[in-house]
Amino acid sequence: MIRLTPPISDEDVKKLHVGDKVLITGTIYTARDQAHIRLIKDNNPNFELQGSVIFYVGPTPHKPNQVLGASGPTSSYRMDTMAPQLMARGVKLMIGKGDRSESFRNAMMQHNAVYLIATGGAGALLSSRIKKSKIIMYDDLGPEAIRELYVEDFPCFVAYDIYDKNIFKGDAR
Repeated sequence: MIRLTPPISDEDVKKLHVGDKVLITGTIYTARDQAHIRLIKDNNPNFELQGSVIFYVGPTPHKPNQVLGASGPTSSYRMDTMAPQLMARGVKLMIGKGDRSESFRNAMMQHNAVYLIATGGAGALLSSRIKKSKIIMYDDLGPEAIRELYVEDFPCFVAYDIYDKNIFKGDAR
């Protein structure tokens, strides 16, 4: 098990191998399709992209005594054409679910970034790891607004690493 605290460095990325279990404690950001479209055009985002972690999620509304509602990962392939531009600006980890395109994987290796997967269907469990949440950009997008989350021991697995390994092809060690 590997514990990470953002911001993520190139040295952190080099330690990650397909199949590794990762627990993240610290600040991560949410962004899905519409937020990506805006973010790639935004020259002054409200957070530092260098070393950041992006979680592809559209959380449900929270109930009393919850920081955020169910927060399961969304299918990540929809961000494949936009994510490389964010990796070029310093994003190091992306968390989602499902396989990605070859062009995404190539960009990920080029920019020294890693794709993590979280368990789909476990939104309530993942939500319990979120300790703080606030919208920091694009409030008009509702569940797709960019949120700053503070997470503790947020569980993920390395799906693609910088060594051209792919969990979806059985490369896990």
